[in-house]
Amino acid sequence: MRSFDDTDDAWRLLANCLEQNPDLFFPERGASTKEAKAVCQGCEVRGDCLEYALANGEKFGIWGGLSDRERRRILRQRALARAAQAVQEKVMSSI
Repeated sequence: MRSFDDTDDAWRLLANCLEQNPDLFFPERGASTKEAKAVCQGCEVRGDCLEYALANGEKFGIWGGLSDRERRRILRQRALARAAQAVQEKVMSSI
């Protein structure tokens, strides 16, 4: 997995959203995200966008085709997977 920071943004030049109105990706609370997610659907840098948002704690908007709630779910799943891996490694090292 790539590591992202604020200076690593070359992927953005290839994004489908580059020439879209940014407001589309930051809908009002309760508004539909369907149109923004549709723009992301076929984007070749969707994964890069998502990883950037996850690495930088983006709390608002659609990034990589996912809402904040969906991104938080991924972060929880990854944290659980890391914890399970750590437990497994500890068990294996004690054998």
